[in-house]
Amino acid sequence: MIRLSHVTKLYGTVIGVNDVTVELGAGAHGLLGPNGAGKTTFIGLVTGQLRPSMGRVEVFGAPPFGNDRVLRRLGFCPASDITERRATALEWVRYLVRLSGFTAADAAARAERTLEQVGLDEAARRPLGTLSKGMRQRAKLAGAIAHEPDLLVLDEPFDGLDPVARHDLVGLVRTWARSRSLLVASHLLHEVEALHADLAVILGGRLVASGSPGEIRHLIDALPTEIRVTCDDPRRLARQLAGDSACVGIRLEGEQGVVIATRAPETIAALVATAAEEGLAVSALVPADRSLEGLFARLVGLHRGVAP
Repeated sequence: MIRLSHVTKLYGTVIGVNDVTVELGAGAHGLLGPNGAGKTTFIGLVTGQLRPSMGRVEVFGAPPFGNDRVLRRLGFCPASDITERRATALEWVRYLVRLSGFTAADAAARAERTLEQVGLDEAARRPLGTLSKGMRQRAKLAGAIAHEPDLLVLDEPFDGLDPVARHDLVGLVRTWARSRSLLVASHLLHEVEALHADLAVILGGRLVASGSPGEIRHLIDALPTEIRVTCDDPRRLARQLAGDSACVGIRLEGEQGVVIATRAPETIAALVATAAEEGLAVSALVPADRSLEGLFARLVGLHRGVAP
């Protein structure tokens, strides 16, 4: 469905994505990465808004840039909020459907039906400026699916929503993904996991991993855990730990930091506790960052062949 072959996108001297090669088949896919990772550039390339500086992008077997035949099969929900505020949700969605080539009568019918589908039937005739952000997100989703695309592309669709609105929108998108293909860009791992989507992880413009959620987690769990210890004599602690089999790597950070890589965190914690009893002043013992950004950093290290 989507194929990128050695794709690089440059904005002057700034790299948006860097030598990305990936194939995504039909189904649901999550594009994960922290803000600034290159997700929006990736989405822009797939939806034909950007032309690659190098490499080739294909969607449904053809380059999407300037290709009406491909673009008609795409539905796109951008990360930005709706700027039009005076038109009603019905008028706005109907206008978007008309842009897809439908007659006025067909566009009106599709807009009515889709707004009801996303739960906006009662608010369909209210100006967009009077709707909450969650309701405008529903209107954006309606505008993206009313022409029944083969591939729905969503850029940070759940950002800024309250928990109830987020839950409802995840449910709507998951229902869509049962019968059609989906690409969702997000920096929140649990939201993409809730869509039962395969994952593609992007960081610094590079694709660092792709696969099912289980495969990604297995890849991460296979890496040693890092523990950072802050103490008054890091070199002494490093010497004490260097001979223990539980320690697979040590590096010094700053004047008081020691980072230990281990597959037996409990053993390392006990060894540090013993060192403290013997007079070492330990002020902090912190496990590796398990946030999405932390996991990405570990994946980047693996991608580059650098032992964590």
